[in-house]
Amino acid sequence: MGNDKLNTARLIELPKINDPRGNLTAIESGINVPFEVMRNYWIYDVPSGMWRDGHAFKKQQEFIVALSGSFDVVVNDGEQEQTFHLSRPQIGLYIPCMTWRHINNFSTNSVALILTSTYYDSKDYIESFEEYKSLKYEKTE
Repeated sequence: MGNDKLNTARLIELPKINDPRGNLTAIESGINVPFEVMRNYWIYDVPSGMWRDGHAFKKQQEFIVALSGSFDVVVNDGEQEQTFHLSRPQIGLYIPCMTWRHINNFSTNSVALILTSTYYDSKDYIESFEEYKSLKYEKTE
């Protein structure tokens, strides 16, 4: 995969405006998030001990923020696995396309916001890790 920053999952700190009435953080497409946001959704009310199954996308990029509570995002680039613990709403995780990921370890009342670079397309999903590795190595050869 190399060290190319564009192709590496990484944490991105978002601007935080401190105010005695309550803090504010904004996400701006193409500025804080390295792609144009086409879709967003959120995951919440995850029962204790449950996780969101793993998958990767052929084209879609993601940006994940813990709006409330905390959870872990486990990413795998086909060679290495890394766990990112998200627990602050001013820190987001950028996940490039062709990166396997799953989310687990949800705290009570956690809310995961996911911004994506594409509209929903079921054909973009890779839901088998073996298929993912095969496609990943096919692209790098």
